[in-house]
Amino acid sequence: MKSHRIQSSIVGLTLVTAAFTSPAATSHAQPASVEQLPGVYRFALGDAKITALSDGTIDLDLHQLLRGVTPDRLDALLRQDFLEDPVRTSINAFLVETGKRRVLVDTGSGELFGNRVGRLQESLAAAGVRPDQIDDILITHVHIDHVGGLAHGGKAVFTKATIHVGKPDLAFYFYPAASSRAHGDAESSASAVKVLKPYANLGRIKPFSGSEEIFPGMTGTIRPGHTPGSAFYTLESQGRKIVFIGDSIHSLAQLTDPSITIAFDTDSKLAEGVRTQAFADFASHRTLIAAPHLPFPGIGHIRQAGQGYTWVPVGYDDRPLTPLPLED
Repeated sequence: MKSHRIQSSIVGLTLVTAAFTSPAATSHAQPASVEQLPGVYRFALGDAKITALSDGTIDLDLHQLLRGVTPDRLDALLRQDFLEDPVRTSINAFLVETGKRRVLVDTGSGELFGNRVGRLQESLAAAGVRPDQIDDILITHVHIDHVGGLAHGGKAVFTKATIHVGKPDLAFYFYPAASSRAHGDAESSASAVKVLKPYANLGRIKPFSGSEEIFPGMTGTIRPGHTPGSAFYTLESQGRKIVFIGDSIHSLAQLTDPSITIAFDTDSKLAEGVRTQAFADFASHRTLIAAPHLPFPGIGHIRQAGQGYTWVPVGYDDRPLTPLPLED
């Protein structure tokens, strides 16, 4: 069974790359070209300032990628959200600024997905932050659209940052035993080595297991399924909380029916269990969440709706932010 799940993962990773050029993604008449400005949305959470950063968007052919749903039912679910397949899907990263540090949650796709994405540096510049000002990077999991921005041309982009990542993902993608190098996710393994090696050479990778405090107020918790070391990161400040949930969701259809899985999962049953438990908890406690693949800025709440849930994106707020000033 594990072999089958791993093969599903590599098929899914091939499909997402193909989404750039697949006929399904280009069959509709194209509208007039519109160049989007860098994507930045910021808000205060207690003493912290959080900025959602767009890395760009890609078309995902969900008919090929989603599992446990028929094409007809999927189309009906998408129509409920005024969508149709293929679905334009966000790649979001998040900047957390506190009185002591600047932290990125994920780094987008960098140079690994072509020039239609990889716009994190534009968005970071629009937010007024340079790569060398980032102190820590929290990786939700080692897939190429989350770690790709770590390096460019084989060199570290964030020259002063420490990389925090789930230890099981390092073992699976970066340090696989020689006997398991053909474990089925070779594309992600090759990419992980390419972008993480500069930081490993500098001694700047800090793996964690279970649930650990990354720094005061920020906790990382391994939630395996999508990958062996997938992690949630929970930030708490002045009684407020946000959870960065990684790829526990790729499509709004998975809110309506959390049993729907995706080809990228290394263990679809585990991933489904994580999503089912997490969504119930988030809805019950009205927890603010940040999701890398929900429509930018990917910040909001989920609300119970029958046997499933609905997405309630954060409301726009342009009032001045009042977190503590960042120390130099």
